[in-house]
Amino acid sequence: MRSRLIDVLLVVYFAEVGVVLVVAPWTTYWDRNYFVEALPALQPLLASYVARGAIAGVGVVSLVAGLTELLAIIRGVRLRRAARREYGSLLAGAVPRSRLS
Repeated sequence: MRSRLIDVLLVVYFAEVGVVLVVAPWTTYWDRNYFVEALPALQPLLASYVARGAIAGVGVVSLVAGLTELLAIIRGVRLRRAARREYGSLLAGAVPRSRLS
């Protein structure tokens, strides 16, 4: 079972990567990056709208994965709270109050 900190860090990672991959291909930085300058043959490929859209699509998938993880965290917290309430009420009904003190 993963800790909540790891779950939250995973959500933050997916969200950050998703936003960068959705936004970066459409900025001017994309046209002047290291790979285009080091390998000019890649310039037509990286400048094409198809490649930019594919990379942005991977970003959208990452954002959806982050959202799914966030919803799983929220759902898990709600289930744990409900289980504690239910478990607590079962214990309270099973053991007389005088014996607990």
